[in-house]
Amino acid sequence: MSHALPAVRPISLDEILAARDRIAGTVFRTPLVPLDLGPGFPEILVKLETLQPINSYKLRGAANAVALLSPAERDRGVWTVSAGNAGQGVAWAARAAGIPCTVVAVESAPVAKLDRMRELGARVVPVPFDVAWQAMEEHQFEGIAGTFIHPFDHHDFIAGHGTIALEILEDAPDIATVIAPIGGGGLIAGIGSVLKTLRPEIALVGSEPETGSPAALTAATGIPQPFPGWRASFVDGAGGKSMLPRMWQRIAPLVNQYVVVTLEETRAAMRLLASRARVVSEGAGALALAAALTGKAGNGPIAVIVSGGNIDLEKFATLISAGSNS
Repeated sequence: MSHALPAVRPISLDEILAARDRIAGTVFRTPLVPLDLGPGFPEILVKLETLQPINSYKLRGAANAVALLSPAERDRGVWTVSAGNAGQGVAWAARAAGIPCTVVAVESAPVAKLDRMRELGARVVPVPFDVAWQAMEEHQFEGIAGTFIHPFDHHDFIAGHGTIALEILEDAPDIATVIAPIGGGGLIAGIGSVLKTLRPEIALVGSEPETGSPAALTAATGIPQPFPGWRASFVDGAGGKSMLPRMWQRIAPLVNQYVVVTLEETRAAMRLLASRARVVSEGAGALALAAALTGKAGNGPIAVIVSGGNIDLEKFATLISAGSNS
């Protein structure tokens, strides 16, 4: 790396409360909706971050991070690395602030995500997944200058995500469990920072796909490491290639349990959200519900974070079609 990174430190409740005030004019307070599945299922409420202006929770973190940039950092412009949602969030916030934005984007990301980043004014640099992941690990990319806003290993980004937990506790004070998907770990780190401060008795569960579950592997072994046999799938917004040591330092004290779900369980959760709640969810957005439906997280009440809905509609229709093998 070309520069030393700031030390990882806990995110305080005051920082998250300040973030809520700071981003109030940008993000929506999303609803927490009961999902009535009948007898034999846990009591589930879905937090619909699909309703954010970019159809993803990432706007919360991006808006907070951009708002806290110094004048000198703004003058340099911003850049990030993304499979799509973080890029949209940073691009949205940068456009609102009148500063240029570049996104090093995973070239296999859904076309809907790539097109939306461009529509928001970002310069998109498509690269293979491995190249993008290396840039996230190293916090740099050759040929791109500006202020780097990491898509998950960024203190202010994570503080913005913590605002989701504030809303959940206000809307459902009797909640027993919160489940969030894990990609890099920024979302669950923000949520956990609130829960472990205000309501430590609430269980925090992370959900990952079978194609890439480095957090669950790290929890089992105690060693942050690459995930063997990683493969790309339609769950492009989660299932990272490895657990970065800095992110493990953040989430290890906060997360109570990790649940790995199959691609078929994820597809079934996407289908259920569409049929019962009329919600279009991307693969990563359905991971938390898929984990809840396994029964491994208890009977609830369970709040599940539906983290995003940015998926090509043709792909979505194929995935939720009965008998699909995609």
